[in-house]
Amino acid sequence: MIIRESYLAKIRPFIGKDIIKVLIGIRRSGKSVLLEQIRDEIASPHTIYLNFEDLRNQHLCDYNAFHDYICGKIGDSTEKFCLFCDEIQEVTGWEKAINSLRVIFDIDIYITGSNSRLLSGELATYIAGRYVSFVVYPFSFFEFKILDHNYTFDNYLVYGGMPFLSALNFDPEYSKKYLKDVFNSIVLKDILQRNKIRDTDLLERILSYVLTNVGASFSATSISKFFKAENRTVAPETILNYLKACEEAFLFHRLKNIDIKGKRLLKVNEKYYVADHGLREAVCGANIKNAKLILENIVCLELLRRGYNTSVGRIGDWEIDFVGEKDGEKLYVQVCYILSEETTVAREFRSLLDIKDNHPKIVLYKEGSFRGSFEGIPAIRIEDWLLG
Repeated sequence: MIIRESYLAKIRPFIGKDIIKVLIGIRRSGKSVLLEQIRDEIASPHTIYLNFEDLRNQHLCDYNAFHDYICGKIGDSTEKFCLFCDEIQEVTGWEKAINSLRVIFDIDIYITGSNSRLLSGELATYIAGRYVSFVVYPFSFFEFKILDHNYTFDNYLVYGGMPFLSALNFDPEYSKKYLKDVFNSIVLKDILQRNKIRDTDLLERILSYVLTNVGASFSATSISKFFKAENRTVAPETILNYLKACEEAFLFHRLKNIDIKGKRLLKVNEKYYVADHGLREAVCGANIKNAKLILENIVCLELLRRGYNTSVGRIGDWEIDFVGEKDGEKLYVQVCYILSEETTVAREFRSLLDIKDNHPKIVLYKEGSFRGSFEGIPAIRIEDWLLG
């Protein structure tokens, strides 16, 4: 096990404060282990820990029962308690109980959940301004290298960053089976059941389409036309609702298009990236064959992991793979597989050279003989950038 210091560093300023700490992210990304690491760091003798996916706690999955249980545990104590609740979305009406406990007791609260809807609707009504959220992503390549120096970038390109892979020693057969089981669990628990979706065949078709076209520009209308060609009529609005459910389960991340010169959002096709490209390998296979798309997916997730508000850029007829914004600064990123021949170099740098501001610009590549920079724009091996 590795200590996820990058997350702990962000959480520490809020430890002990009267604000609810919310860890959200795709199922099996390491939220539970991070919750335990926070608990170990605080080391309070007055700790209550509940995992609501544990059937022994099923009787507490109603907010009144949950509330009464915590009140009984704390009683008349004047000590400060720490409450850790894993997969809190399993508790019906949980936000009512959490808000009441925060009001009644001197209590430091940490919760995890596998759905972004956790932070909308009822929650916003009950504890608006009283929570801070942290998105937990699967392991970065850097984290896996700390855990196992033998884990190569080619391994990562295929199997991704789900933390439990290390316990399987990255065995191809077991790894793919585990990833397929994780994918099925996300689809069943966080998409189908939570959204009461009945048309499982349609959902499977949409999932297959998006996974196959990771990083490609498309719209709900284009998917609808694709299905129509296969003799399946589906309204674009229905497709959008299904895609939204997948986003809320953190299975996909949607990137908007921005016009770099005009500094405005473009109402054109958006791009979707999968939360962990190992899931794509388990479901669709051929990550190596589609390495360029997977490299883009890896870079996208790394930018999000590093705290960038990430979008796709467009300048004239040229596309910028990623525009990352953080703390008033921008980073323009172009991704390619091979950077060798003169024509390839010119093409990959061309769009970045059209951007006339002074924000950093980089080209990331996996293979190739090119070294250094082109007209002041550096080219960096993706593996080095991920470890940097």
